[in-house]
Amino acid sequence: MAEITAALVKELRERTGQGMMDCKKALTAAGGDIEKAIDDMRAAGAIKAAKKAGNIAAEGSIAVKVADDNKSAVILEVNSQTDFLALQDDFKNFVAASIEKAFADQLADVAPLIAAQEPAREALVSKCGENVNIRRLTRVEGDVVGSYLHGHRIGVVVTLKGGNAELAKEIAMHVAASNPQFVSAAEVSAEAVAKEKEIFLALNADKIAGKPENIVENMVKGRIAKFLAEASLVEQPFVKNPDVKVGELAKQAGAEVVSFVRYEVGEGIEKAEVDFAAEVAAQVAASQQ
Repeated sequence: MAEITAALVKELRERTGQGMMDCKKALTAAGGDIEKAIDDMRAAGAIKAAKKAGNIAAEGSIAVKVADDNKSAVILEVNSQTDFLALQDDFKNFVAASIEKAFADQLADVAPLIAAQEPAREALVSKCGENVNIRRLTRVEGDVVGSYLHGHRIGVVVTLKGGNAELAKEIAMHVAASNPQFVSAAEVSAEAVAKEKEIFLALNADKIAGKPENIVENMVKGRIAKFLAEASLVEQPFVKNPDVKVGELAKQAGAEVVSFVRYEVGEGIEKAEVDFAAEVAAQVAASQQ
């Protein structure tokens, strides 16, 4: 019997939309075989359908709630299988209730929110027939906190030292559009710089072959400087006024960018590649048996 790990339970939950305890029971009964657990749950009527690895929840919505005094905020991602569901009132209401709960309880970790919202999530899954998951949240506190939502798919929270909420919102809008990796070059690790250097040398091997070492080193320095400028928020030209860098914009307002959190729906989730022709052919073959 395979070990019933938390990761295995999480995978079954994501693939079926069922509760954690139900998933653990199904895995235990199936001896740790996740495919058998899915088949058993289908046979028992616990789930309407399972495309095996096909019902990954990689769509959904981002929600943000900022305190009235602009000193704290919570940003949350809730996933669905389709963008269609993300636009429906039942899903929107679940997201709204979840962000309100996270904010009211000052949650800094997603696990308590998942547990608290599990009954409501199960009811939504049962009603809509799609998998729904609360994926992640971040709580932010600071001198000045501002946010920006781009539709329901990208959300950003920015923290400033000094300045005001409107400035924080403007910078959050820039972050949504430009997707910087770091606040400043000082945050970039030596490992990230070394990796960028490695990539540059590999991509330009033919151009640098035979060149003097000092020339190559200058080329590498130029590439690293460009990388740091492109990846660092404060070094990027402000989207609304490219003549001014974001760091300069903040400084002009007597502020300093402290941090940012950027969520985009589904980022980092591996989506299943569906061969619809093969899927239909398989269904036809199965119906003829």
